[in-house]
Amino acid sequence: MSRPIATARHERRVEPAPPRRQVPAPRSRLPRLTKWLLVVGVVVTIVVLGAQWTLRQSYFRVQHVTVVGLRHESRAAFLDASGLLQHPSMIGLSDTSLKQRVSSFPWIHSVTLQKHWPNTVIVTVHENVAVAVAFTAKHVLDYVDAAGDSLGTAPLHENLPTLEYVHPTSATWPFARSARAAAYVASQLPRAFSSQVSVITDDAQGSVTLQMTTPLTFILGPATNLHAKFVAVAAVIAHSTLQPGDVVDVTVPDELAVTPPTN
Repeated sequence: MSRPIATARHERRVEPAPPRRQVPAPRSRLPRLTKWLLVVGVVVTIVVLGAQWTLRQSYFRVQHVTVVGLRHESRAAFLDASGLLQHPSMIGLSDTSLKQRVSSFPWIHSVTLQKHWPNTVIVTVHENVAVAVAFTAKHVLDYVDAAGDSLGTAPLHENLPTLEYVHPTSATWPFARSARAAAYVASQLPRAFSSQVSVITDDAQGSVTLQMTTPLTFILGPATNLHAKFVAVAAVIAHSTLQPGDVVDVTVPDELAVTPPTN
């Protein structure tokens, strides 16, 4: 009887897998960038605040002032109103702030401020220009600028055209409102005959008239197309034979009309 053959059972041993190696997650760069920006911000803030503090010290306050171009207003009154005598900080000065302080002076149109660090300023005053004179309701002669505003008292012998308003509706100053055309015409007069204009009259309808020293009268009508009207006036003065008292209508420059004086 045969003996059973024993077969060997081979059991496969499963080796455990080696533990996985933990790879650390990459560090975020955001916190480091945030810290860097924070540091930069703090440094910049300190520098700016330090610079402002330094510039506001007495060494950087106005100590020397030069005023240029001021002819019709008192220098002492101007400086007092400007606040520059109070030694303001150089860093806080500007043309706009200075103009606001001196806006009550009628002759001052604008100012330009130059800073020369650490503590010197040069103020250039740009004055209004008087183009005519006119009497106030109190019969005081005042200078008038191109906008029709009063610039203050003028001497009676001032050699500028006198503005008049025909039949004013009130006793208030009209040349900055209803009679502004007269001041505008005065500002536009050409050199060819401006010295011969004695009186510039405006009426409620805005019609402007020039009374000359010759004496002649030129009716301009509305204050428009002035160049052509002035050319016609100059041509009449230079080439026409007129009688004292003649009235020349140049409302339409190409169609002149001459009216002799009424006796």
